[in-house]
Amino acid sequence: MSSSGLMSSQPPRRVAVIGGSRIPFARSDGPYATCSNQEMLSAALDGLIERFGLTGERRVGEFVAGAVLKHSRDFNLARETVLGSRLDPRTPAYDIQQACGTGLQAVIAVANKIALGAVDAGIAGGADTTSDAPLGVNDELRRILLAARRAKTLLDRAKEIARVRPRHLVPEIPRNSEPRTGLSMGEHAARTAREWGITRHEQDVLAAASHRNLATAYDSGFLHDLVVPFRGLARDQNLRPGTSVYKLAELAPVFGTSEPDATMTAGNSTPLTDGAATVLLASEEWAERHGLTPLAYLSAYETGAVSFYEEDGMPGEDGLLMAPAYAVPRMLERAGLGIEDFELFEIHEAFASQVLATLAAWEKRGLAPVDRERLNVAGSSLATGHPFAATGARIVATLAKLLAEREDADAGARGLISVCAAGGQGVTAVLEKA
Repeated sequence: MSSSGLMSSQPPRRVAVIGGSRIPFARSDGPYATCSNQEMLSAALDGLIERFGLTGERRVGEFVAGAVLKHSRDFNLARETVLGSRLDPRTPAYDIQQACGTGLQAVIAVANKIALGAVDAGIAGGADTTSDAPLGVNDELRRILLAARRAKTLLDRAKEIARVRPRHLVPEIPRNSEPRTGLSMGEHAARTAREWGITRHEQDVLAAASHRNLATAYDSGFLHDLVVPFRGLARDQNLRPGTSVYKLAELAPVFGTSEPDATMTAGNSTPLTDGAATVLLASEEWAERHGLTPLAYLSAYETGAVSFYEEDGMPGEDGLLMAPAYAVPRMLERAGLGIEDFELFEIHEAFASQVLATLAAWEKRGLAPVDRERLNVAGSSLATGHPFAATGARIVATLAKLLAEREDADAGARGLISVCAAGGQGVTAVLEKA
């Protein structure tokens, strides 16, 4: 099965979110410690295939997914996942990567083709494991080995190999730090928290609410058709139903500790996580033809980036994770919308401080305050965990179902998605209730 290269002369089609499937997210070095990205992504995809019967006449036109931490064996992750699944092997697939925005960018990539008529239905997703992270060869050792390979004689090759020292055998481990600054994402977030005056208590309140809301979502059965059990887990391992502001207040700060009154702890920051998520998108016509009911429609999206590092002696203008502070106002202006036009808000909780700084920045840029009772009402990354490339698909599927089941909201009721990403980037979108 292939995609058409011709653009339709018809107006863009509406893109429906049909549903999602993910595995429970697990803490790093936990139940999924020996799982690869492909194993996890396959499990999430199989759950989607089974739920919606995506075989035979219901085959989809494309699968787009990605991972942030990838082994060399993952070079064709999406396609290999298709070939190992029950999807038609003629389903095209490709990888995409934009740090924590990967999952949402995969959704946008599929949606664009559906809107233009190139495909009728597609699946987007992502997976990440920090347990099975790739280890690189020490760069000095790599250079020696390459020099030995280029050597013309056996003697010259032996001379190159003789340069190997014990220090060269230490592998390169992936680091959670920005290449431009050398600072971890947490340290960048701590700087932003200080600049915006975000308090420890505010962060702990947000974190406690995330756990409370996720626990309610599981207990009420809301997540029963969005999460498929895997490796002995039926719920997100990071979930702490009994978490409270008082318990969180007992934790010691872990980021920004070089400054007095550090506020960011392991409790109000997202843990390293393993997991995968997928979401099914389609045109209205395809959904109707196959007897599937759309939950919501993807109606707008916007990406953004900020200057966050010192260049030519001048400091960056914004914090590393503040791109949504600009992307959302642009998107809303283009769509003729305001914060007051939204029923629900899904803001990726990389850190509680980052969410709060984003909310404050929106207000500073003239947007109305966000009603906290409508924010992350089924929990978010502080409670679920955050497998980098999987978060976007998790959020889209969750928000679409939340909108569909909101009885007090009319068709067309909207939900806002905001995802910050490494490298000073952000991906945002709008969903409308079907």
